[in-house]
Amino acid sequence: MGRPTGFIQYERQDPPKRPVAERVHDYQEIEERLPVRALETQAARCMDCGVPFCHSFGCPVRNLIPDFNDMVYKRQWQRALDLLHSANNLPEVTGRVCPAPCEAACTLAINQPAVSIKQIELQIIERGFERGWVQPEPAPFRTGRKVAIIGSGPTGLAAAQQLARQGHEVVVFEKADRVGGILRYGIPDFKLEKWVIDRRLEQMKAEGVVFETNVEAGVDISPRYLRRTFDALLIAAGARVPRDLKLPGRELDGIHFAMRFLTQQNRRNAEKDSRSLFSEGPCGRSAEKTPGVFFRADDAISAAGKNVIVIGGGDTGADCIGTARRQGAKEIVQIELLPEPPRDRPPDNPWPTWPRTLRSSSSHEEGCERLWSIGTKEFIGAEGRLKGLRCVRLEWAAPDAAGRATFKEIPGSEFKLQADLALLAMGFTRVEHGPLIEHFGLEVTDRGALRVDASYMTAAPGVFAAGDSVLGASLVVRAILLGREAAAAVSRYLRQ
Repeated sequence: MGRPTGFIQYERQDPPKRPVAERVHDYQEIEERLPVRALETQAARCMDCGVPFCHSFGCPVRNLIPDFNDMVYKRQWQRALDLLHSANNLPEVTGRVCPAPCEAACTLAINQPAVSIKQIELQIIERGFERGWVQPEPAPFRTGRKVAIIGSGPTGLAAAQQLARQGHEVVVFEKADRVGGILRYGIPDFKLEKWVIDRRLEQMKAEGVVFETNVEAGVDISPRYLRRTFDALLIAAGARVPRDLKLPGRELDGIHFAMRFLTQQNRRNAEKDSRSLFSEGPCGRSAEKTPGVFFRADDAISAAGKNVIVIGGGDTGADCIGTARRQGAKEIVQIELLPEPPRDRPPDNPWPTWPRTLRSSSSHEEGCERLWSIGTKEFIGAEGRLKGLRCVRLEWAAPDAAGRATFKEIPGSEFKLQADLALLAMGFTRVEHGPLIEHFGLEVTDRGALRVDASYMTAAPGVFAAGDSVLGASLVVRAILLGREAAAAVSRYLRQ
């Protein structure tokens, strides 16, 4: 806790954001920082609530939130950093992109604005890097055991660091040309600049983690090689199979999955930084380099001067809005199948559960139209290219006893939306099923996730899985938790 009466004396103060007119012309991070003294005041709002639901209910990694809040209030920043790192390997990431379920579960949030936990977390780790407190922590001994990790997203990175610090030899295989998974190629730079990832990777390399990029496990290296070379294998691949919208006109040019659109922009930004991501493609044209695939310059997706429709109302859809705005879109409309959420918690959604209320991201602030309870009927085109969408308004019925809600189309409510570019941002279903599954005889659930036991081991002894490959698409903070837990399970297995 901070100051016992701080929650009465001080109001919540959010960090400032760069002006919209400025930030839409670049891909630099949007949010700025509160002054240190203002942040210490915010930490003083952490009340003596008895049971810290922020920690026990809201935060998947169980961050010691009241403890590091108290340290910040008392200006013991290095101790706050130690507490933060005791539960979270990537606080510089979660402090930027986590939706902060901890704040939704803050006891103060029952009837007041929550403590600024996310901003406090971010400033603790950034102060740690600035002061030189974040240093490599190599293991004092080596076990002689080798672990292969497939995937370098938040699950793989958290697991790799934990295992390396326990003395194991860790090699991370990544099929893309750079390490980071969805953190690198998926989350826009205006939410997470990529030097943030590189800074942590340097620490991990000094701790002994080896990263192999442009390597697809099971294709570029055989499952036999993995089995022969490593004592344990952890599959930490992301759930990157997107939901599709199979409607008439789906084959038209101008309809793309959101992640392909976002990844291309990440690569463009990386090219500007390093000039290393592009090579000469077929016919001498510049092409984006990715394992086994070249995206020619004339195949690039751009929203410049176009009417853009984003189908899907989640975080990925919001990322598409912000990216399209920066590319110079003419108009942006976001459509969502579900009804518009209420401004306040409904009676069946009490604290400390995650609030099912209307939220607007920084991308929405930058300009777009949002339409709710909209069904898409058809993609309309001419000469093979997308020209618009035929849509219908929906009426939702109250949920039944099992909590299932149904809808019906409102007669006579059909309308058309003009569109030159449609981005499908309706979420992801499962991890891609590659050759490792077949070779090792791994079992999958009805939803396509890898089946594991309580220790994260699959049906193949010594082969573990965690993160999106087990849960399906989830939060970065939950991916970190599963990476840490899987690392502990792998280490126990290797000690047998």
